[in-house]
Amino acid sequence: MSPILILGGFAVLVALSLLAAPKRVTEAGFFGGQGADGCTPGLWTLVLSQVTTWIFARSLMNAAILGYFYGIAGVLAYTAYYGSFLTGGFIVGRLRDTGAVSVQDWLGARFGAAGRVTYNLVIALRLLSEVFANLVVVGLIFAALLPGSDVWAVLAVAVLALAYSAWGGLAAALRTDVVQMLLFLVVFGVAFVALLLSPEFSLSAALTAPGQSGGYLGWVLLVVAALQVFSYPAHDPVMMDRGFVADPRTTRLSFLHAFWISALCILAFGLFGIQASLMGAAYEGQLIGTWAAMFPGPIFAALMLSLLVSALSTLDSALSSAARLGVEELRIAPRSMTGGRMVMAVFAIAGTGLTLWGNQALFDAVAVSGTASMFLTPVLFVGLVMNRPVALWSYLVAWGAAVVGAGVYFLREGAVVAAILPQGHKYEQLFVICVVVLIVGFAAVFMGGRRVAGHSAG
Repeated sequence: MSPILILGGFAVLVALSLLAAPKRVTEAGFFGGQGADGCTPGLWTLVLSQVTTWIFARSLMNAAILGYFYGIAGVLAYTAYYGSFLTGGFIVGRLRDTGAVSVQDWLGARFGAAGRVTYNLVIALRLLSEVFANLVVVGLIFAALLPGSDVWAVLAVAVLALAYSAWGGLAAALRTDVVQMLLFLVVFGVAFVALLLSPEFSLSAALTAPGQSGGYLGWVLLVVAALQVFSYPAHDPVMMDRGFVADPRTTRLSFLHAFWISALCILAFGLFGIQASLMGAAYEGQLIGTWAAMFPGPIFAALMLSLLVSALSTLDSALSSAARLGVEELRIAPRSMTGGRMVMAVFAIAGTGLTLWGNQALFDAVAVSGTASMFLTPVLFVGLVMNRPVALWSYLVAWGAAVVGAGVYFLREGAVVAAILPQGHKYEQLFVICVVVLIVGFAAVFMGGRRVAGHSAG
């Protein structure tokens, strides 16, 4: 019964998404999100779009997996990343106060082509990771439902997402995000209420659960999240793109509402992982197999539909941001809807290829993006918040330290890298890497700032 419910629900989701996509779109709507009448998106369109593009399938799975292994500490650690809506809203507000229309615009004014290219490289990798990370979850779900169908499911979902994204760009993503988020809230709400009403569930036990491996590493991850939460939103083009499509007041409120809604959703989904741990269920198929054995068919179906909704909603938003990146920033295609569609196709094909490659280390590529973004913390804090000069060499040192740090974490199991890292769990190593990246970045930025000030005074 569960496969039928899930496939039927997913078919309804696809149909509703296609119906919600605009029938006519302009170039301004394709890249900037305006409707056919030229109007900017309203508050709740922006809020629901922000939320649904950030609680993507891999995020929901990560929250649940961390809850299973590290209890409430693990869930809180992942939820802390959603403080990015608060820091991201702050950064967008400051950028707009300077007259900048994007992060690239501000970096370009300060550091020229080097600022744009280095930033665009990081966010291109971020967008690519969003595509394959969500398709991986789609594959896991269908592999559990219908063994052997995962490859075809990945291909089908990639084609569907590309089809309506390529038709309407950002305007289509915003409209379909609303439908998909409302559907997510209904479907996930059913599953969550069922969990709360389950005789085996105890809220007090869940909120104090240590997880299968104890809570210590969850608290380590919480500190890592605190170190990354300022820079993390600034390297996410999906969030940043939505920071410049409406008026300042609407934008500010959208970030505030998106914060509490998304944080509650992630916290609630994490409880499903905690419950699996409390019940002593075996860890199977990234928890998908675990839940299939734990819950009745309709509840399991609701959980899987929640993941599929979030996967599809993130895919279209990632592809629309990829179009803007490729056309307006990298200029690898002409500024036209055809050019944008070509870029979308490239990202969709590349992301699908990485998914089908099947290397489990690809999950780490999602995790390291937060480390790679950390060059923005000293640069934005000193240059944007404190409004002090930052030398180009300082910027490049900070960027290099962050990229090297991300690479070190990704390659930590290699003999050479393992020799320079402290002994300990990978999350403890990630904490050390983040601290070193920030120390190097801030030192370079402050040193460069003093030299720039000294030259100006002379």
